[in-house]
Amino acid sequence: MKNRPIPHTSLEVSPICLGTMTFGTPVAEPEAVRMVHWATDQGINFIDTANVYEGYQRFLGSAGGVAEEILGKALAGRRQQVVLATKVGNPNGPGPDDRGLGHTHILRECDRSLARLKTDSIDIYYMHRPDPQTPIATSIASFAELIKAGKVRHWGLSNFDASQTREILTLCDSHGWPRPVMHQPPYSLLQRQIEVDLLPLCRQEQIAVVPYQVLQSGLLTGKYQQSAELPPDSRAAEKPEWLPQLKIQQTRDQLHALESQAQAAGLNLYTYTIKTTIATPGITSIILGVKNIGQVESAIRALAATGI
Repeated sequence: MKNRPIPHTSLEVSPICLGTMTFGTPVAEPEAVRMVHWATDQGINFIDTANVYEGYQRFLGSAGGVAEEILGKALAGRRQQVVLATKVGNPNGPGPDDRGLGHTHILRECDRSLARLKTDSIDIYYMHRPDPQTPIATSIASFAELIKAGKVRHWGLSNFDASQTREILTLCDSHGWPRPVMHQPPYSLLQRQIEVDLLPLCRQEQIAVVPYQVLQSGLLTGKYQQSAELPPDSRAAEKPEWLPQLKIQQTRDQLHALESQAQAAGLNLYTYTIKTTIATPGITSIILGVKNIGQVESAIRALAATGI
């Protein structure tokens, strides 16, 4: 794998980013640590987490912190080998300061993330999602404060649309605040809405795009085409509420078209999906949430097979 630069930074990241949403359950700590070690040994130097991640036990408002704690242990002696990203903004408690992008919540959660991750600074700190209750200028100023204090190197956006991103860039420029250097939207070959406006905007403004849901919760792996029964270790069987809400017939038609394109290219659907997504102009890396080392290995093989 050849690392790719994040514009306006000194950072370079692998085209595969290891996602950690499954850390805790179903990926218990020992296996998660082994996975992180194996992935970094293979050249994956980009890891994504969030303050609320705790695997399938997660519910809206639960405390989270599990994935970060596991990563803190896994990266002992390896911290300098990776670009580490985490997020803030989703609810992690019952109080008014336990959610959103207010000043108190951002600064408090950054300190908690640093402690769990056992690091002095976060390479990429994301606003996890928009907070309509807080003026966005207040949120940006809080992130700028963290960067000035050395607790965060760079910051990014997750789940913000193109118009919100434009507003943020205008505010950053007018106040002299650091701009976001990375964007994390949902994107897959089945859900390509960001190609209309967000992706072109990020290309124009030189913001790295690192999408999640690139396999659409397993629909683009080919596993659901093998039989009418759900594979017992699939997301659909284990955590059906995490599956995307897609129009069934439209999805079937799209999958059939993608399978035909993959066959014409001499690839299986999974390899074709990895290759096509990572080769999309403007996309720097793709987040893969996995449950075992074999899935990480398959992604690396898919990249190798396509020469990326």
